[in-house]
Amino acid sequence: METVPQNTVPQNTVPQNTVPQNTVPQNTVPQNTVPPDTALPTRDAGQTWWVREQIAAERLELAEVLAGLTPEQWNSPSLCGGWRVREVAAHLSTGFRHSTARTLLELARSGGDIHRMADRIARRDAAVMTERELADAMADHADHPWRPPVGGRIAALAHDAVHGLDITLALGLPARLPVARATALLAGVSPRTLRFFGARLDGVRLVATDADWSYGHGPLTVTGRAEYLLAVAYGRRVPEGLLAGPGAGRFTRGG
Repeated sequence: METVPQNTVPQNTVPQNTVPQNTVPQNTVPQNTVPPDTALPTRDAGQTWWVREQIAAERLELAEVLAGLTPEQWNSPSLCGGWRVREVAAHLSTGFRHSTARTLLELARSGGDIHRMADRIARRDAAVMTERELADAMADHADHPWRPPVGGRIAALAHDAVHGLDITLALGLPARLPVARATALLAGVSPRTLRFFGARLDGVRLVATDADWSYGHGPLTVTGRAEYLLAVAYGRRVPEGLLAGPGAGRFTRGG
C-alpha cells in the first residue's frame, strides 16, 4: 500500500497524480472470531445484529463530525494518501449513492483498477457536492444495507471506521471510536490484510492500552489506544504523540 505523504498535500488543492492505495478495500476484511471481551454477542444472529448496529452508529457519528467541520478542516489533508478530508467524505458515501451497475461501469472506465476508480470518483464527487450534502449522505444512509462483495457487514464497518479515522486523527480531533468496535475490527488483522495495506509489522508487537488486545512478536513494542492501532494495521501513519514504545516512530507521521 502507498505510504501516507508527510504533510505534502496543500490545504486547498489535491494532487491530480496521486492515486490513494490505502483506501479500505471492499473485499479484504475477514470475518474472524472477535475476542470475548469486546461485548460482541457469541451467536451468529447476535453478531449480525451487533455489527449492523455498529455500522449505523458509526455513520451517524461521522455525520456529526463532518457537520461540525470548518472550511479549513474540510480542505485539510487526511491520513489517506493524496486525499483531503473532502475526498475521504465523498468516498465514504460512494456505495450509497452509486448503484452496482454504475460502479461496474466506473471500474471498467478505470481499467479494472479499483484504487484508480475510487480516486477518480472521490475527486469528482468532492468537487461538486457541498459540505452539507457530504455530511447528510452519511446520516441519511445510516441503515443502508451496502456491504462489500466479500467480507460482509464487518467489512462495511471497517470501511467506515478506518476512513473515519483518516479524518479525525488527521485533524487532531478527540478519540471517539468505542473500544468494542475497534477491537472487533482488530480481530480481523492478519498477515494477508497487513500485506494488502502495506503495514510492515516485522519485529513489532502492537499492544492496546485500553483493551486486552495485542498482535505480533518482536523486540519493538508499540502501544496506544485500540483505534490508533487500528489505523496502523490499515497502513496509516498517525500524528505524533498517539503511540509510545521503541517502535512508535515507524508508524508516526514524520517519524
